[in-house]
Amino acid sequence: MAAAPGMATAVLLVLSCMVTAAAAAAVALNLTTLSFDDGFSHLFGNENLIRSPDGRSARLTLDRYSGSGFISNDLYDHGFFSASIKLPSDYSAGVVVAFYTSNGDVFRKTHDELDLEFLGNIRGKDWRIQTNVYGNGSTSRGREERYFLPFDPTAEAHRYSILWTPDRIIFYIDDTPIREVVRSDAMAGDYPSKPMSIYATIWDGSTWATANGRYKVNYKYAPFVAKLSDLVLRGCRVDPIQQVDSARRCAEANEDLLAAGFALMTPAKRAAMRRFRERYMTYSFCYDTNRYPVSFPDCDIIPSEQSRFFESGETKYPRDRRRARRQIRRP
Repeated sequence: MAAAPGMATAVLLVLSCMVTAAAAAAVALNLTTLSFDDGFSHLFGNENLIRSPDGRSARLTLDRYSGSGFISNDLYDHGFFSASIKLPSDYSAGVVVAFYTSNGDVFRKTHDELDLEFLGNIRGKDWRIQTNVYGNGSTSRGREERYFLPFDPTAEAHRYSILWTPDRIIFYIDDTPIREVVRSDAMAGDYPSKPMSIYATIWDGSTWATANGRYKVNYKYAPFVAKLSDLVLRGCRVDPIQQVDSARRCAEANEDLLAAGFALMTPAKRAAMRRFRERYMTYSFCYDTNRYPVSFPDCDIIPSEQSRFFESGETKYPRDRRRARRQIRRP
């Protein structure tokens, strides 16, 4: 029997609402995804890394025996790196899921790193995400920021992205930029500049991740599973040894990268980023005067923003941020 017109309309409406934020972001940012084998390889965790039958996604698992992770097949001289990620549900305190770039295996004492880290969660609380920027081994001068996520990242996948160019770094959640780092003379060698690999990992961060280590991983709730899909690696693949040749070859690729929509910070994008940071930022290294009595020269201190933070760099209004919880507005 044919469905009534009203019922058919209702079904179409429901289907249209099922388009995930991650899928919408992929369309908005004009991204081309690749299969796991085309871009990545197993890093650690043996059977705790499971690829989907179609090769378009992977599951990272943490149990009491091991975490797991994967790494890009190549190093990249700048680029745009992205994945749709669905985080472990239920109680996940102490569980760290990370999507990041690094060259620590090549430059052990002077490594560069850009991180998106999810810091575990207690049931009923807001998830937090941390962004890190390290250049030339500058982990003792960490440029860290933390934010509440304005949605439940365990309910559906959301897209998380890192843009790294010779002049700026932008972190994205879906199609909203949440942090921009502009290269300046003041940063000197602290700006990441050497070729990096792209990683995704899940591991036990009980000593620090959730409430500064107050809540540990409880393996009663294991296994903890993060699903990554819609993988994007867009940049110039390089040989870390022959960097001079790589720089010449990658000049055109970097120009193409800078011309892409995700590299363009429009007034609408800047407004969306400002709204996100006003509502959800919970820690900034720029306002952590306990740790850094002298502010970083590249910090843009905004008095009205600074007044919202303690000398520890932590927000004074965490409950207000949770009450303001809602989906990120798209520009």
